Amino acid sequence: MISKFRYFLIFLIFSILLTAYYLLPASIVLADSGGVRLTVTILCGNGVVDTGEQCDGSDLAGATCVSRGFTGGALSCNANCTFNTSACTSAAPAPSGGGGGGGGGGGGGGAVLPPSTAVTFSGRAYPKSTVTLLKDAQVAASTVAGPDANFQVSLSNLSAGNYIFSIYGEDKDGIRSSLFTFSVSVTAGVTTNVGGIFIAPTIAVDKSEVKRGDNITIFGQAASSADVIISVNSNEEFFGKTISDKNGVYLYNFDTSLVDYGTHIAKSKASIGNQLVSSWGNLVSFRVGTKNVLAPKSVKKVLKGDFQGNGRVNLVDFSIEAYWYKRPNPPAKFDLNGDGKVDLIDFSIMAYYWTG
Repeated sequence: MISKFRYFLIFLIFSILLTAYYLLPASIVLADSGGVRLTVTILCGNGVVDTGEQCDGSDLAGATCVSRGFTGGALSCNANCTFNTSACTSAAPAPSGGGGGGGGGGGGGGAVLPPSTAVTFSGRAYPKSTVTLLKDAQVAASTVAGPDANFQVSLSNLSAGNYIFSIYGEDKDGIRSSLFTFSVSVTAGVTTNVGGIFIAPTIAVDKSEVKRGDNITIFGQAASSADVIISVNSNEEFFGKTISDKNGVYLYNFDTSLVDYGTHIAKSKASIGNQLVSSWGNLVSFRVGTKNVLAPKSVKKVLKGDFQGNGRVNLVDFSIEAYWYKRPNPPAKFDLNGDGKVDLIDFSIMAYYWTG
């Protein structure tokens, strides 16, 4: 039984975190618990005209007031990367067959659409794997990674504001990765690029129980030709290393004579060179005993509040639950006590199942 004092401390932490969550600066990006660094680029404002922009800062893409249909003056750029023709002289004639461009009319080319409010995510998963994107814990889009494991997925026509995004991969055996979760502030009329995402490997074992002294096979899928580190936790932590093949498949045989009888936990992470390193992925457990028992096809322990499906209830799950705090009509999976709302009772249930 969890003590009353521990409940008090957890609720105190929840209260502080819940307050902090809504006071975060709009520009902050929260990486997942593995501390993986993301590359976030706001295209509008980088001084270079990108797709969907008319201009960017001093870069007018060669346009002038004259090319925009005026007789002269100084063309400039608005903060949302559209032309500012307020300093151009002589009104441009209305183009035939459609409306003119924003801020003073466009010449010759018909209407110019305003920049879209969008976010593009890119990174590495597993070769030819399905990659799913969640927005505020709801499935928003999916894509298929290429043979090189690289993927890109975009969301457009968004409203400006703060969103919690999560991405996971699904390997060739249908095993899901851990969620890669972060917060992004979206600005109206701007395309934001979030790069450097590296999906953690999937992991499984061939035996649920292994006779001490025999090998247990730890396997999964990662990016192509990646260095895969396997950690086995016992009284001390043991590390092994292998390399995934061109299809991202990795396999490691662990000698159980190194550990005592009982239950042990394994996890894995991947790296490519010195710059690209994933977080630790999901946990998988096995027992060292006196006989070998093959692992069933799928074993999943469900914990209330484990929205990532990784067998843990931690701060990432808290941040997902915090989004629905006191919001109307939350999805059933976030309403842990089934009363139609997310409040402190739901957080108390998370506290009971909390693993950290």
